[in-house]
Amino acid sequence: MDLGEIRKELDEIDAEIVALYEKRMKACEKVAEYKIQTGKPVFDKEREDAKLGQVASLASTPFNKQGVKELFGQIMSISRKRQYQLLNSHGKGGELPFVPVDALETKDAVVVFQGAEGAYSQAAMAEYFGNNTRNFHVDTFREAMTAISEKKADYAVLPIENSTAGIVSEIYDLLVEFKNYIVGEQIMKIEHCLLAVPGSSMEDIQTVYSHPQSLMQSSRFLDEHKQWQQISMKNNAFAAMKVAEEQDKTKAAIAGAYAGEVNGLTILKKGVNHCSTNSTRFIIVTNKNIFRKCAGKISVCFEIPHESGSLYRILSHFIYNELNLTKIESRPIEGRNWEYRFFLDFEGNLLDSGVQNALRGLAAETTDLKLLGNY
Repeated sequence: MDLGEIRKELDEIDAEIVALYEKRMKACEKVAEYKIQTGKPVFDKEREDAKLGQVASLASTPFNKQGVKELFGQIMSISRKRQYQLLNSHGKGGELPFVPVDALETKDAVVVFQGAEGAYSQAAMAEYFGNNTRNFHVDTFREAMTAISEKKADYAVLPIENSTAGIVSEIYDLLVEFKNYIVGEQIMKIEHCLLAVPGSSMEDIQTVYSHPQSLMQSSRFLDEHKQWQQISMKNNAFAAMKVAEEQDKTKAAIAGAYAGEVNGLTILKKGVNHCSTNSTRFIIVTNKNIFRKCAGKISVCFEIPHESGSLYRILSHFIYNELNLTKIESRPIEGRNWEYRFFLDFEGNLLDSGVQNALRGLAAETTDLKLLGNY
């Protein structure tokens, strides 16, 4: 057989497929017009499942039956996306669940952070809001979320991800539980320092306090001083506070420079952690469903059916609306073994038509969709 002739035949078949595809899409647009007039939902799972079974039965082999089912599944998915576009263009996309603002109201705002004075969270707060912001601190992430939920604070600053340690899973779970929303983020470089009371030197040190993770991240430096006793603390800020309170030249803390400044400690050595690119992403959370008009990132979470291809179909909404997905995480759903909730970050603004189309599709084809924020 001549390969050129076979390819020519394929080209002719492909042209016919494209023509039929466009013909089918025109018919789907008529369906959309009908649904616009009647208010019927775009997604009809029962109808689509029946249709997939029907077209698969027309194929001659088991392999082709599966292939036809996958092909038409994609065709119907594309059709739905076109219908969502048409609904939005006719003003049927629904009202925005969030209110756009020019800027966040920060004058006289009260900010809460988790940890002690000098924590990285406080440093992130100062970087984002300024040093003169009214603030207070709490012991747990839950207390911080409760504070803004009960309007004891206007904003909370919470760590959500570290570049080396990964996500802070508790924060993801709390974002689902509370009706609080992300309105900003602040990325802080994590540079651990060896802190001690003024007048002490490296030769004086016998005991080092820090969070277990920080001790691990500084293991190469600590290996050079094996005679030092390492003691784990609740967090780095508490370690710095302990050293400051005891005023003992033989004791030091591994913490950030900000913790040293707050507690009046001297930096004996900077950058004792061996990863120079270590950073933590903090989110700014409030109980108001607002977003800045200049926002460029959106976070959502949702649940989907525990069946083959369900996540792929959901992710296609980002492809067809040309949205860049930047992050995807999953968390176990409490009380439902081996089922998961998905968390996604993608680029966009709630005022963009492509974002609205994608969110409309997600709302129709997922369960428990929550828009966590546009920031």
